[in-house]
Amino acid sequence: MSAHHHGGGTAVVEVGARRIALVGNPNAGKSTLFNALTGLSAKVANYPGVTVSRSVGSVAVGDQRVVVEDLPGTYSLDPISPDEQIVARVIEGHEGESPDGVVVVLDATSLRRSLGLLAQVQQTGLPTLVVLTFTDELARRGGGIDLAALSDAVGNQVVPVTAGNRNQLHDLIAQLDDPCCWRVPAVPAPTDPAQVTGWVDSVLTAAGFRIPQVDARTRRIDSVLLHPVWGTVIFLVAMVVFFQVIFTVAAPIQGWIETLFGWLATLVDEYVTVGWLSGLLADGIIGGVGSVLVFLPQIALLFAMIAVLESSGYMSRVAFLMDRVMGRAGLEGRAFVAMLSSVACAVPGIMATRSLPSARDRIATMMTAPLMTCSARLPVYTMLIAMLVPSDARLGPLGLQGLVMFAMYLLGAVSAMGAAWVFKYVLRGKGPALPFYMEMPSYQAPRLSDIGHAVWDACAHFVMRVGRIILVLTIAIWALLSLPVASDQDLATAGVDPTDEVAVAEYQIDNSAAAAVGKTIQPVFEPLGFDWRITVGLLSAMGARETFVATMGQMVSADNPDDPGSALQEMTWISGPHAGQKLFTPGVAAALLVYFAFALQCTSTIAVLKQESGGWKWPVIAFVYLTALAWVSALVVKLVVEAAVG
Repeated sequence: MSAHHHGGGTAVVEVGARRIALVGNPNAGKSTLFNALTGLSAKVANYPGVTVSRSVGSVAVGDQRVVVEDLPGTYSLDPISPDEQIVARVIEGHEGESPDGVVVVLDATSLRRSLGLLAQVQQTGLPTLVVLTFTDELARRGGGIDLAALSDAVGNQVVPVTAGNRNQLHDLIAQLDDPCCWRVPAVPAPTDPAQVTGWVDSVLTAAGFRIPQVDARTRRIDSVLLHPVWGTVIFLVAMVVFFQVIFTVAAPIQGWIETLFGWLATLVDEYVTVGWLSGLLADGIIGGVGSVLVFLPQIALLFAMIAVLESSGYMSRVAFLMDRVMGRAGLEGRAFVAMLSSVACAVPGIMATRSLPSARDRIATMMTAPLMTCSARLPVYTMLIAMLVPSDARLGPLGLQGLVMFAMYLLGAVSAMGAAWVFKYVLRGKGPALPFYMEMPSYQAPRLSDIGHAVWDACAHFVMRVGRIILVLTIAIWALLSLPVASDQDLATAGVDPTDEVAVAEYQIDNSAAAAVGKTIQPVFEPLGFDWRITVGLLSAMGARETFVATMGQMVSADNPDDPGSALQEMTWISGPHAGQKLFTPGVAAALLVYFAFALQCTSTIAVLKQESGGWKWPVIAFVYLTALAWVSALVVKLVVEAAVG
């Protein structure tokens, strides 16, 4: 089984293979079907706009492999947003050749609206097969339909597929290989909108469709969770509890990981006798990579929570609640979906703006999405909060560290709202505001497989970043800190005792290539209390924010190889007018937190901004305004904290 994911452009498919496109409304179960057919772990969520790029996989059908393409969710082939344009262009053959067939996924519980999309697909003249999902939910809510009569009425073969039903899935795969199941109706649905409405009515009547009752359970829960006051309170309480869990549950697992990497570094020091190689392995690779991997438990918990919210149906309710808040910023609920995606990473968040029909909303959301707290900030926040707030500090029954973490996420969201309001004001003439439409799926118990896939994908992505980008960056930082190697003559000239390992290590890093770069830029950040070592960490974080943790870990390992954790809090200025003074004061730690909250320190985000906005204008504006906001805010916070603590 093979599969490929593509974030845009023309997808690469297997040469000569049959191509099938999956088309359906948002939340119709299309991406779940795609996962089941191809074995991929594509993103599955209960809110519109989640599939904003093309995903391609393959499935064994008979003695051949068939390429399956999961297109973005759409309500119509008359596009009003970029992701809907992708669907129309693929079906019409503007993104390479048209597919050999189209599988139209219809939601049995909202069949009237779904049939409108089928009517448009029939007009293309492509062989079509219909998959009917949520038939179990239809029956549970007292509805019903005659599948054979539905097939006759629409002129296409209709196959029921319920999530988790392997027999139905195997039946579908068998019918994918049956030419008789792929039909072009002799009399396709009409094109005139008024006639389409009549056609849909006739189809539902012929199929004996019984309208499902409103889900009483969902209605009762929504009366609380969608309440403008209580719904918001419940959401905020859930977030506070979650961030408490991040510190309480993840802490012991972090301790085990730290112990493991400490043991590995000890083995290297013991058995590798070549000095530079021992330093590279122990400090550069094990120390650098280990200092980032220690935050893997927090990443897993974060994505487990998001997966539970999505698969339970609660996430669309959050989008509905936030639509009121977004409205004050001039945006709508779909923009919140894009911003929520940025909690994982700003890159998919920015790409998710393709689901927004308004050009001005897309630009405003793209320019503010980087302010949402992404998972790459989590290791930095965890490290700095642990330095700033004692682990046993509490506010009533709640741990203060968890509350500060929640406050940082809240700061990102509030800042994004404020920035969005400013950009919508600036862009007020860039296009009309369009209405927001969203369905509320029924609540359901989260499937462990969906949660497992989400956590596995997130952790695998994090580990791959560590193994690729962060590993390269940490080795580069180690080399810059280790070169040029201080000679005995250099040490003697500086009055450093060559037998004093700590003094030699301090001299080495203070006279390294990294120090030369950092000291050049240090004057820009010195008002914030940042020395050249922090500055180098900020530069390395441009490649990946997590690298800041690895860089600082290498800095303190050089100062105190036996206890780098304690050494980080005890770091002092090495030289200059502040020599000997403590570096990470409460004011500096707080300033760093705020700087990372606002600064655009991610080259990948800058690259996708250029791609999605069509040029360098908006990425440059984003980098300049976010860097300026970060610098000024960090300075203000530092001064306020210093005044508060005396």
